[in-house]
Amino acid sequence: MEELHIGYCPTPIGFFCIECTQHAVVRASFVDNPGEEAFVLRQRATSDLLKQALEQVAQYFEGKRQVFELPLAPQGPPFFSSVWNKLLHIPYGGTTSYGALAAAVGNPKASRAVGSANHNNPIGLIIPCHRVIGANGSLTGYASGLERKRWLLDWEKSHLLLKNASLF
Repeated sequence: MEELHIGYCPTPIGFFCIECTQHAVVRASFVDNPGEEAFVLRQRATSDLLKQALEQVAQYFEGKRQVFELPLAPQGPPFFSSVWNKLLHIPYGGTTSYGALAAAVGNPKASRAVGSANHNNPIGLIIPCHRVIGANGSLTGYASGLERKRWLLDWEKSHLLLKNASLF
């Protein structure tokens, strides 16, 4: 098993934890109570990739980055992987519905399964599951909390360079 490197980035909506190997980001999520180790780990990122990932997340929250450029290695069933791949194509500031995403992966009746894939997304924010909303435009489900989802969508819209971004 490859060694994991873990780092934390403070954000306006809580600490963001990133876990990576030497070759790829494998997990990323918001944490509510990172503990004192978060401050220590942020100061001494243990790999070049972790440093790069922490910097890109910081740039996102500074309004200086709209696209993450990191090698990713999320682990999950093939259907989940296909959903996560499609999520990477939802543009910054854009949204899509669970149903539209289900159709985009070739199974228009699988909106609940898409919701499950989103909920189990191991690389939150970087794989932007927060950009998936209900068919009626409502905010539904987000593993890190609806308040964070609303904040992220509002943040992206306020920093959007291209208006009316949408994918599906």
